[in-house]
Amino acid sequence: MLTKEDIAKRIAQELQDGWYVNLGIGIPTLVANYIPEGIDVTLQSENGLLGMGPFPTAENIDADLINAGKQTITTMPGSVFFDSSDSFAMIRAGKVQLTVLGAMEVDQNGDIANWKIPGKMVKGMGGAMDLVASAENIIVAMMHTNKAGESKILKKCSLPLTGVNCVTKVVTNLAVLEVKDGAFHLLERAPGVSVDEIQKATEGDLIITGDVPEMKL
Repeated sequence: MLTKEDIAKRIAQELQDGWYVNLGIGIPTLVANYIPEGIDVTLQSENGLLGMGPFPTAENIDADLINAGKQTITTMPGSVFFDSSDSFAMIRAGKVQLTVLGAMEVDQNGDIANWKIPGKMVKGMGGAMDLVASAENIIVAMMHTNKAGESKILKKCSLPLTGVNCVTKVVTNLAVLEVKDGAFHLLERAPGVSVDEIQKATEGDLIITGDVPEMKL
């Protein structure tokens, strides 16, 4: 099974030259460390930044430079700082070509639940609702099952939703799944993971066509 870093590496392969990309909290932030050579993307953060770089090493941490999740970051040459209202205006206007989010649950309709577990204290939804409502391309980075081994890839989300019919692709520690036509379509499997293992770990309808290749990391 893949590590969180492996999931980020695989998602980084989805990046295209010239894109503006928003990375959510958790696994998605790691994507900044694996942008392929020759690909020029601009990372955008809801708190008012264009041009976010990879995570800082211990010697170049600047406590004044943070992303929307309050993690310390670096900036790239030509980066720009501005008001968060301008940042959300970019998001709502559809200027971000790709959004990568973490999730607690995703279902076969493309619905995502990633902000609240009833009965537990949470800080709030943050910018996730704006991102899922505005982006045309949303990739979710997540674990395939919870700690009890129960599927998080579902027929129908049970937790409060962040957005509906918005997720295009899911990359987990087991597989790459495309969400379309009311089902999960298995595109790739993690190295050493069988199709049968993925099927057993997936509650939602899983479409398998032909030989499923292993991911290349």
